[in-house]
Amino acid sequence: MSAPVIHSLNCSTMCPNGAVRLGIIEADPGHLVAQCLLIEGSSGLILVDTGFGTDDVRDRGRLGPARLLTGPILDEKETAIRQIEGLGLDPADVRHIVVTHLDLDHAGGIGDFPNAEVHVHRTELDAALHPTRRTATRYRSAQWAHGPKWAAHETQDGDAWNGFARARLLEDAGAEVALIALHGHTSGHSGVAIDTGSGWLLHAGDAYLHHGEIETPVRTTRGRVVYHRFNSVDETLRRENAARLAELAREHAGDVTVFCSHDPADLVRVRAKLAGV
Repeated sequence: MSAPVIHSLNCSTMCPNGAVRLGIIEADPGHLVAQCLLIEGSSGLILVDTGFGTDDVRDRGRLGPARLLTGPILDEKETAIRQIEGLGLDPADVRHIVVTHLDLDHAGGIGDFPNAEVHVHRTELDAALHPTRRTATRYRSAQWAHGPKWAAHETQDGDAWNGFARARLLEDAGAEVALIALHGHTSGHSGVAIDTGSGWLLHAGDAYLHHGEIETPVRTTRGRVVYHRFNSVDETLRRENAARLAELAREHAGDVTVFCSHDPADLVRVRAKLAGV
């Protein structure tokens, strides 16, 4: 199997009100991103997370009150579909979407690719389709009102990837992709591991917010601690998985690149690695 071509996309720039003052994000650069990956497979394109979609840009109201917390700029040029077009590729060739979870800033672009199969952890899909009062603001049913082709998966401890339970995906798509169990931020939150041919990328979604949280020693702030407590369905489990990611990043630094969704520094680092810098 030849090495797949992989692109790192920022599918939303967010400027949360008060987040710098509260120490949730750093004063420099003072914003968050929504890092997604586009993989050119042998049988079409594979998108890992989607950020916000064109319908989110055109109708901000469908995002609900959460948009006031995340402060998205909502620029159509940042949507995945427009960036795919900008690469000279056909959005209709997106055959698969693999989502870390179904929060509104990760799944908003699903509707821009109505013919794609959407891969998600079964527990996450159940939580999104049956939201509680607590989770209603994070899951926005309008983003999948078109009726996606859901593909629900369960991770298996017996088929481990570097000690993490996984589900193998898309084995005939020209790229080795796996859904990795990283629950806690949401019920079925998962990472997505991709074999680049010269090592692995692990998109850790919202398992952590800033690269300092998986450094040795760990660097965090009181603001981020409070943020995780407020946003995690199971903060104890999320914290345990973040510690496991820190161990993975430390012991397999030459083989696995771990990164999260929203850290601008991670976006720069992944792009440099994909460019061979």
